[in-house]
Order: sequence, then structure tokens, then C-alpha cells
Amino acid sequence: MGRKKKMKKVVKITKFEKLLYTIAIVLALASPVSIVFSKATLSQINFEVEQKKQMIEEQQKNNDSLAMTIDELASLTKIQEVAQEAGLSYNNANIKVVQDK
Repeated sequence: MGRKKKMKKVVKITKFEKLLYTIAIVLALASPVSIVFSKATLSQINFEVEQKKQMIEEQQKNNDSLAMTIDELASLTKIQEVAQEAGLSYNNANIKVVQDK
């Protein structure tokens, strides 16, 4: 009985196939890294946005406070008080009303 030798076929990989495999491996490894990097960047941007929102709210409160101070200082009683401290008197007959057209 004779033994038949089995010959294995050697399949050669072309340069183009090697290039395709290399590109596929690089993409498979780079995808998770790029996803993590983009999420970290997004997280950093969201943090900065929240900081800016907080700064805007603080500035708005400051602006409101200053507007209230302006209204208090422009009130008639405050004007009369400052006038009396300066030795001036309040005379309603000398007040003229100016209206916009």
C-alpha cells in the first residue's frame, strides 16, 4: 500500500493584500483611540461652556445690582437729600418737564 503524500498549497499574499491588511489593522487600533480622544475633547469643551455660563450669570447679577444702585441714586428723595446737603432747596416751580417728540 502506497502512501500518498499530501502536498500543501502555499498561498502567496500579494503586496496589495498586505497593504489592505495593514490598513485594516491600523484602523482597528486607531478607532478606539480617536473615540476616547474626541470624548475627552468634548468633555473639556462642555466644562469650559459651563464655566462661561457661570461667569455670565455672575456678571448679570452684578449688572442688576448696579442698575438697582443707579435707580436708588436717581430717585427724587436721594436728589433732594444731596441738594439739602449742598445747601440747595427744592422748589417745584423751577422744575421743567422735557418730553420727547
